[in-house]
Amino acid sequence: MYADDETVRAILQDTGDTWAVVGLSGNRSRAAYGMAEVLQRFGKRVVPVHPRAETVHGEQGYASLAEIPFPVDVVDVFVNSDLAGAVADEAVAVGAKAVWFQLGVVDEEAYARTRAAGLAMVMNRCPAIEIPRLSPLR
Repeated sequence: MYADDETVRAILQDTGDTWAVVGLSGNRSRAAYGMAEVLQRFGKRVVPVHPRAETVHGEQGYASLAEIPFPVDVVDVFVNSDLAGAVADEAVAVGAKAVWFQLGVVDEEAYARTRAAGLAMVMNRCPAIEIPRLSPLR
């Protein structure tokens, strides 16, 4: 397991409310789109990060984490596992406080690097599932 309930709860409740969602686009059929709606419903600011830099759920999108002109608390990674490590490294570089790899996104080396850099990290879980399960934000 790549995060205990305490770490999940801490990221959801204490880490901050600005979540950059890497892989979020305006495609309503993608899981990231619905997950971002859940985050917003629970008071999180969702910042789309996608090469097309689309506005999604009323938030301006950016092509990369480095282009976001304000601090990001959590980087939620909705890309294939083979791309996720580079995103985690970029999250560390921009000063994020935590990284969250979505269900099915696994990179053990990136997990180790991110934790070694001092960031909280969750891997292979979904905040849209964890928020109702663990959070008093309901």
